[in-house]
Amino acid sequence: MLSILTLNIQATSQRRAEPLLRWLTARPEQILLLTETSGGDGSAYLLDQFRRAGCHVLHPPLPGDRGAAMISRVPVTDRPDITAGLSIPGRAVAATVHTDPPVTVLGIYVPSSDRAPAKVERKRAFLASLIDTLDRLTADERAHLVLGGDYNVIPRDHQPPYPGVWLPFEYALFDALADAGLTDAHHHLTPGTPQHSWFGRAGNGYRFDYLHVGDALRDRLRDGDYLQEPREQRLTDHAAVTLNLDLPVGTLDVRPLPAVAEPATLF
Repeated sequence: MLSILTLNIQATSQRRAEPLLRWLTARPEQILLLTETSGGDGSAYLLDQFRRAGCHVLHPPLPGDRGAAMISRVPVTDRPDITAGLSIPGRAVAATVHTDPPVTVLGIYVPSSDRAPAKVERKRAFLASLIDTLDRLTADERAHLVLGGDYNVIPRDHQPPYPGVWLPFEYALFDALADAGLTDAHHHLTPGTPQHSWFGRAGNGYRFDYLHVGDALRDRLRDGDYLQEPREQRLTDHAAVTLNLDLPVGTLDVRPLPAVAEPATLF
């Protein structure tokens, strides 16, 4: 079984990184897609602990900006060729997992935007380059793709709808994903069940975080969930999203973390 979790870590500080590490190491998922990483001490500490334990850690450099990272306790091959065409390559991370058949995982952290023109264009350019990147994949790789992360957009059928807040190109991302044969795992597993992964100051809920799967993986979906614990425990301001795919996968020799309170180990 291949299990994946995505979580926005809110550019974690050193103080939050330690309890966040304990929470992540207690999770069973084999691949972690972390978004809103930073160049600060908190992100560095978190990722270094996983490296020391023997995990694959991929974290493209993005000086002065927020990015994405992948942590894997199963064998993977880094795929910088996939992210190279993005307008901000450091906001994505990709790897092919050594399952049978192979699965490619692409984690993204879409830029946020108020209505400042420069921010709108930055977000528009990133989403356009993401769609182009998906189009350039072979049909077989798209069919065996898992796309996940913080998309910073909501679909047209979002509940509540928030009319007038989002621009057409933001809604259009989901049209493009459907055209690429990618299925929203949550909607497939629990149709008609609304979920939120981030809440504003007034308590308004938004589903910003997602996992999508290609056509060949849809029937292999077994379960998945939105986990509110990281947000409720104030480890970050986002919920985590998970899925499990019925695929055989190898393992790495992942060691316990001495710095983490016993009995926690990596996964």
